[in-house]
Amino acid sequence: MKRNLAVYATLALAAMLAAGWAWAARVGERAPDFTATDSNGKTHTLSEYAGKYVVLEWTNRDCPFTKKHYASGNMQQLQREWTGRGIIWLTVASSAPGAQGYVTAAQENEYLKETGAAPSAVLLDPTGQLGHLYDAKTTPHMFVINPQGTLIYDGAIDDRPTTDLGDVKGARNYVSLALEEAMAGKSVGVPTSRPYGCSVKYGN
Repeated sequence: MKRNLAVYATLALAAMLAAGWAWAARVGERAPDFTATDSNGKTHTLSEYAGKYVVLEWTNRDCPFTKKHYASGNMQQLQREWTGRGIIWLTVASSAPGAQGYVTAAQENEYLKETGAAPSAVLLDPTGQLGHLYDAKTTPHMFVINPQGTLIYDGAIDDRPTTDLGDVKGARNYVSLALEEAMAGKSVGVPTSRPYGCSVKYGN
């Protein structure tokens, strides 16, 4: 019996490794590398951005929590501010085909124009592989990776878990705080927080 359990455990671990889930990102550890294609057909890897800060933003254009940050202009302002300071900002769309928030490349590029969004790129992840690799749970769910490739922040965009546009003003933005502190050579005061928003619409 014990031998059978050991065999099943080994097989389960192998399956997790094959799926990439056993290597889910953890704060304080090296962020897992990935390869993903953006809405313009360009391939991106995390390793190509070694030496730079990288922000990962999980998105779902139909989620009211995501809409809050785009309708208010908050997400676009953050994208412009930080990419202007040399940060790589990668928005990730992990909704599966047929699920809420799924977009084609053309649809996403049109959305970027309509909203004035300014990420470095939007990575299309309809299989959910990248989302599972980082254990992205909600939209938005934010991650910050330092120039050494270490994950230094994982969690909510701010401390106002509502859909109210008025709550954007005066919110404590955890992403900006993490970047400001890290760039100043300080430890990140809030390295993790509970992400809020709609669940990422992964396929079965």
